[in-house]
Amino acid sequence: MRRILVTTLLLVTALGLAGCTASAGSVQSDSSGSSIARAPVIAPEKAAGTVDTASTPTSPRSVITTGTLSITVDEPSVSAEKAVTITDAAGGHVDGRTEHPTTDGVPGSAQLVLRIPATRLDAALTELKKLGRVENVSLSAQDVTGQSQDLAARITALSTSVDRLIELMSRATTTADLISIETVLSDRQANLESLQAQKRGLDDQVDLATLTVDFGTVTTAPVRPPATFLSGLIAGWGSLVAFLSGLLVVVGVALPWIACAAILAALAVYVVRRRRTRVIRQS
Repeated sequence: MRRILVTTLLLVTALGLAGCTASAGSVQSDSSGSSIARAPVIAPEKAAGTVDTASTPTSPRSVITTGTLSITVDEPSVSAEKAVTITDAAGGHVDGRTEHPTTDGVPGSAQLVLRIPATRLDAALTELKKLGRVENVSLSAQDVTGQSQDLAARITALSTSVDRLIELMSRATTTADLISIETVLSDRQANLESLQAQKRGLDDQVDLATLTVDFGTVTTAPVRPPATFLSGLIAGWGSLVAFLSGLLVVVGVALPWIACAAILAALAVYVVRRRRTRVIRQS
């Protein structure tokens, strides 16, 4: 009986251990398989203060473009008229115009201050270069994006403040409150109008590029060094002709003075000879 009892206890203990091992294996298999497969995937949180660059649109830049253009032409006045036509076709206008017609010995010239839309500046510049020989081109750009955004923000804040003051003025119950609100409102409106004027001026400079165009003739154009034998020969002949022309001008200017000096010298010689003749006769 004692052997049977011990054997029974050992058998029950072995069965219990086998059942625990099976349940643990099933739990481990389940946890390593289906449980993890069904676990939801959690997206990483964005760090505080970061901006989603994919969803945030890039603000446009505000750039003021200015430039100068020097062109050598045959007739500056005629070329200036053509430049005005090109500017009008591009949607711009002329801000300033100075012309000096060609006179005797003085070459003509013209200067235009053109305001051309910045988006059409390249096309207009290409057309202007066709009017003659380009001597100089200079363009510069100034980024005023920060200034433009600052003005826009201040205008928005002041507009909101003015609206609130108008609402408070409509609810004022005493004369003192009404006068106080009107004083503050007047100052805010003046500041708002000043900022709006600055913003309009800045937007005008950004929208319309400023281009100063100078038209000159060959005589006023900068001298370019000759690059070939033929161009050197032409330059030498031109300098010789210019020298002879200048020499003739100098002779023409000096000729009356030379003639006058010759007459005075002849009179002086005549007077001296007369005196010598008298002295000889008296002696």
